Amino acid sequence: MRHRSHLIASSIATAALALVLGLSGCSSSATADATPHPSATAHAKPIDNCGVSVPVGAAPQRIVTIKSSATELLLALGLGKRIVGTAFLDGPIPTSLTSHGTPPSISEFLPSQEAVLALSPDYIYGGWESNFSADGVGERASLKKLGIGTYVSPSACKEKSLMPDPLTFDTVFTEIDQAGRIFGATAQAEALVKKQKAQLKALKPTSPAVTALWYSSGSTTPYVGAGIGAPEMIMKAAGLRNIFADVHDTWSSIGWESVVAADPRVIVLADSSWSSATKKIGVLESNPATKNLDAVVHKRFIVLPFASTEAGVRNVQAVASVIAQIRKLDE
Repeated sequence: MRHRSHLIASSIATAALALVLGLSGCSSSATADATPHPSATAHAKPIDNCGVSVPVGAAPQRIVTIKSSATELLLALGLGKRIVGTAFLDGPIPTSLTSHGTPPSISEFLPSQEAVLALSPDYIYGGWESNFSADGVGERASLKKLGIGTYVSPSACKEKSLMPDPLTFDTVFTEIDQAGRIFGATAQAEALVKKQKAQLKALKPTSPAVTALWYSSGSTTPYVGAGIGAPEMIMKAAGLRNIFADVHDTWSSIGWESVVAADPRVIVLADSSWSSATKKIGVLESNPATKNLDAVVHKRFIVLPFASTEAGVRNVQAVASVIAQIRKLDE
């Protein structure tokens, strides 16, 4: 997960986004924001969401989204007009998802409960379970008493028995399906899942597998993609062999000596405002332990926008971008 203390999208990534998401039909649908008749969902089966039973009823109309993954999924389903506020975004929202405008921002960080309640939301969709805390937007049980529904990205469940282990695209697609049910966009969700499954199947991973380091942030000690989270899922689908796949975690702090010993063929850089790809390249090129790595000397870097590297609608695009960038490096 994103840690600001630890913690150049390329033209290839931009082009891949337009190619892979292909969501204009969903985001521009005039019917996407229509509310389904309550009787259609009144008796729908509740969703077990990180151990919390989430009822499926009439579609929420005033939604607050926290984190890019939650915001971008609702935009991909064409529900942007219902988002009354968003916060804690990990980067710019792709223009392909903002044909009806960009949702208003509450805060660059986790907003207070007061700021959220001032918007009179009937639903809060959080990218992390930790968003729902007494110091954040409020605990889920307390919000329920106020008549406010809540949903957390399943990939971010904190309880070990509920955490995806490992995260797979099935979890990503399940979230899309569940969001469609909760927010009254089942048809759009089904279409999006079908499209992304087809796009993922059509991608051709690099062969043979290429060893890779996923470098998220950190200078003295790097924060890297480990063996059960989104980085591993994306790398595996693209044909990369994660040098820290045996670390049983989503992300982890690893010593530079372990990176040097593994000598990765390529280095994936998660690009963010708090830890840019340029900054990380500078760290690699100036660090006596890493400056002589073959991947650093020959600048075998793959750059991905951070917002595309947490479980969400941009993961298939991220795989496509990795594959395209590897091929370009090999030209």
